[in-house]
Amino acid sequence: MDAPLPAETIVLPVRGWRIDPRHALAAAVICWLGFAVVAWLVHNGHASGIDSTGLILWRHSQDLTPRGPAWLAEAVRDITALGGVVLRIMFTIAAVVALIYLRLRREALVLVGTLLSGLLVELAMKQLVGRPRPQIVPHLMEAGGMSFPSGHSFNASLGFIAVALAFATFSRVRSVRWTIIGAAVLASMLVAWSRVWLGVHFPTDVIAGWLGGAGWAFLGEALLQRPAQAVAHTASPTRP
Repeated sequence: MDAPLPAETIVLPVRGWRIDPRHALAAAVICWLGFAVVAWLVHNGHASGIDSTGLILWRHSQDLTPRGPAWLAEAVRDITALGGVVLRIMFTIAAVVALIYLRLRREALVLVGTLLSGLLVELAMKQLVGRPRPQIVPHLMEAGGMSFPSGHSFNASLGFIAVALAFATFSRVRSVRWTIIGAAVLASMLVAWSRVWLGVHFPTDVIAGWLGGAGWAFLGEALLQRPAQAVAHTASPTRP
């Protein structure tokens, strides 16, 4: 019979940092200004050169098949799945549950509010612009709906950066926080790039999508911190 384990006390981590709402708002404004520039280029027909060049850059000129070894296509599909609906929902649920378990209710509320509102914004913009998907190169996977902005790119940058900002609160060390947030930025950019490589989005779709998602992640941090803190304090008045 196994001997019983000695009792242990688990100490939950405490907040070591939170992003200044003014800095978050500034980052959001920069991202959304970039989005506006890309949208203006698309709307006025000035993005066709960038879009066509970006789509054929990864393809052989003879038959428009993708460059690189056979395994690369499968790897790119795996990368693009990180921004898909199923994995995104699972990732979000896991993050929210972890934050609640760690008693970071404010961060959990900000995360949920940011992601749900961002999803509505992305869907509304797709319907408003109504841009069809590119037909310049063959699609390497099925993709439906409108093209601008890229939903994978928008939701990947929104979700990854919002989650990174939530969990970066654990560290007082700036280099650690930058590493967490930087990894989220890099991963979301890879998802955006994969959509162009697969031929299902124009480059301007993914640039605008990434900027819009990142901008909404920072905007959520800027606007939702105070109301989320009030709700969390009401639910748990002893939590600092």
